[in-house]
Amino acid sequence: MEGTLFPNRPSFPIPRTKSAQPNYHNVKFNLSTLPLPPQSPSPSLPLDSLLQHLLHFSSPTHRPKPINPPQSKLKKFSAVSVSQLEGSVDEAHSSDGSVEFLSRKGKLLLNSIVEHPLPGLIDLFDSVKFELLAVDLIGLLKGLDLSGNWERAVLLFEWAVLNVYSRNGKIDNQLIELMVRILGRESQHSVALKLLDEIPVEDYSLDVRAWTTIIHAYSRIGKYERAITMFEKMRKTGLSPTLVTYNVMLDVYGKMGRSWTKILGLLDEMRSNGLEFDEFTCSTVISACGREGLLDEARKFFSRLKSQGYVPGTFTYNSLLQVFGRAGVYTEALSILKEMEENNCPPDLVTYNELVAAYVRAGFHEEGADLIDTMIHKGIMPNAITYTTVINAYGKAGKEDKALSFFRQMKESGCVPNVCTYNAILGMLGKKSRLEEMIDMLCEMRSNGCSPNSVTWNTMLAMCGNKGMHKYVSRVFLEMKSCGFEPNRDTFNALIRAYGRCGSQVDVVKMYEEMIKAGFTPCVTTYNALLNALARHGDWKEAESVILDMKKKGFKPNETSYSLILNCYAKGGNSRGIERVEEEIYKGHIFPSWILLRTLVLANFKCRALMGMERAFQEFCKHGYKPDLVLCNSMLSIFAKNKMYDRAHEMLQLIRKSGLQPDLVTYNSLMDMYARGGECWKSEEILKGIQKSGGKPDLVSYNTVIKGFCRQGLMQEAIRTLSEMTIRGIRPCIVTYNTFVAGYAGRGMFTEVEEVISYMIQHDCRPNELTYKIVVDSYCKAKKYEEAIEFVSNITEIDKFFDDQSLGRLTFCIRERMES
Repeated sequence: MEGTLFPNRPSFPIPRTKSAQPNYHNVKFNLSTLPLPPQSPSPSLPLDSLLQHLLHFSSPTHRPKPINPPQSKLKKFSAVSVSQLEGSVDEAHSSDGSVEFLSRKGKLLLNSIVEHPLPGLIDLFDSVKFELLAVDLIGLLKGLDLSGNWERAVLLFEWAVLNVYSRNGKIDNQLIELMVRILGRESQHSVALKLLDEIPVEDYSLDVRAWTTIIHAYSRIGKYERAITMFEKMRKTGLSPTLVTYNVMLDVYGKMGRSWTKILGLLDEMRSNGLEFDEFTCSTVISACGREGLLDEARKFFSRLKSQGYVPGTFTYNSLLQVFGRAGVYTEALSILKEMEENNCPPDLVTYNELVAAYVRAGFHEEGADLIDTMIHKGIMPNAITYTTVINAYGKAGKEDKALSFFRQMKESGCVPNVCTYNAILGMLGKKSRLEEMIDMLCEMRSNGCSPNSVTWNTMLAMCGNKGMHKYVSRVFLEMKSCGFEPNRDTFNALIRAYGRCGSQVDVVKMYEEMIKAGFTPCVTTYNALLNALARHGDWKEAESVILDMKKKGFKPNETSYSLILNCYAKGGNSRGIERVEEEIYKGHIFPSWILLRTLVLANFKCRALMGMERAFQEFCKHGYKPDLVLCNSMLSIFAKNKMYDRAHEMLQLIRKSGLQPDLVTYNSLMDMYARGGECWKSEEILKGIQKSGGKPDLVSYNTVIKGFCRQGLMQEAIRTLSEMTIRGIRPCIVTYNTFVAGYAGRGMFTEVEEVISYMIQHDCRPNELTYKIVVDSYCKAKKYEEAIEFVSNITEIDKFFDDQSLGRLTFCIRERMES
């Protein structure tokens, strides 16, 4: 294969202008001519500026006031909504929005309350206390609700509870029911529950609709155990749950997790009570399967429904699409779309959004983006969710600029970004520490009237998850609460992940305990946050106990759980643990999703397990998944390290066939392959090619070329490369210097070795134990044991920070070699 990029056997091209023979003359690590290495960047914390911007935009005085249209109140069905499930208009609302049911005095009071400034309302109520006692208070609350003033209704209710009903005994049942419905419809679940904390609702004869709204409110803020308790209390009052109540409870169990048997029990109970399933029932059950990764259960439930004569509608099909979209099984998603069209069930915006999600989850980002054109052609306009799904996928794939370009395309098309879009971009930029762009994005949010929410703050917490920044995480958390954002379960999960990434195990445990204390039930995401913390340190034994605890408590580990345990095994060097998970995947006990098979390839790569990598990659391709550049680079790298030139060539071709562009990591792997194979000039040729094409080689690039020259004894060429590297502003690291030490020591040039070590110390790069061991091994290899002992005894003279323990190990190594 002469002349090809990957020859079968490494040949050594000898340029006419360069000598390929080792030159032992005039090779010095010349301190007078070698350029000084650039200074290390001074530590700074530009996060302060970012935090100040977020604080400024999140403060109550700077939040844009939400605009509530007085007529239609459109809500997106993202979870079970009681008002939508009811399918009826609250009886408090008259058809024309009038308040004719109020007396003349009631209308005058209503006008006074509406026109009075909100901060001074309590004083107003106190001043007209006797008038309020004489009027129909329920009617007045209805009037405030009709006029879109639910905040004033809440204040009036609180005042009435404290100033009227506290003296007269129990509150009117209808008053409680009305307030619960108003706040439920306005999605003010936290406000509703804070009001009800002071009222023992079980002592009141509330109707089933009020109970259902209360249960739904607890569900929406993540307090599922409390929702279940309220459901049991409702039944003890003798009330029979309605279809809506059951649907809400199905949603509770679905979100809580580990509750498939509970869901099946509720379904049996509904049948025995003669209640027919509606689309909300079916979609809620299927969505629960998606959260738990129960793909087979979802299929069986859907098939059973159809066999019993149920005709699924678009809503149910969309839920099924979501199940397979979450898993990245785009082929199954396409078959569902085909079935919908065959059954004359028209796909809608949600259908295509789920299809886009299925594509990008399988690695087909471009195909997912192309679906937007298909949607527009079919007359379905993409919304913020559509664009955000693709933007988020590009961000997770490390294609930040592509994501930002797509974001600009979104705005040019007239689609207004929402807070989820901005959060996705902020999270993406945060991972790359592009802080100035994050600040620009926050400013854009502000100018567009889009306020940061708790997810924005959670994103900030996640961004602070780096070693040595645990105090900063604590500060962000305090500032978040000072802005009025109550921590929810997702916040605690973000804190556990952030502290775990900071290496603060004490804070991880503390946050977990605080989460339980706050009344939030741990979920799979919580366990995954714990696994994430353990994966950072490779603590696979503790990670195994977390997985066992999950299963013991009825949680089913999902793809993220298994990916994290694989990362734990890889970090801890436990190849047998990786093999056990492999067996479970290949036997079909664990679903082989895109992310899981990708993680399996990368985990094997970290353990240098070539066979494991090849098998996982074959399985990945067999499922029709599209590899990303990280995966291809890892495969190319392992082939390069094993001198498998043909396979490396095939992988490079696959990168190009897949529409991917080779990046610096790709070229670094190629340079490494040539350096290992003795083709140091070919390695340098690639380095030059990167520079000519406008690319910027990094420290790894230069270290690889230096390694190639040092292995061939071309020390002068290695020094020339080092000089070029420092001129370009790249500071040498311990690997760079150790490579020179190995190059000189391997050729018995111990005077030059001492020069390198002296240069390191002078330029704030302390030699490590490996540096000195390389020298000791070279002395011993040459049978120069006395010189080795003398070298070790002189180490502390040139390096006063070198510890006695390491000295002892080096001395023991010499003695062991002498005796062998």
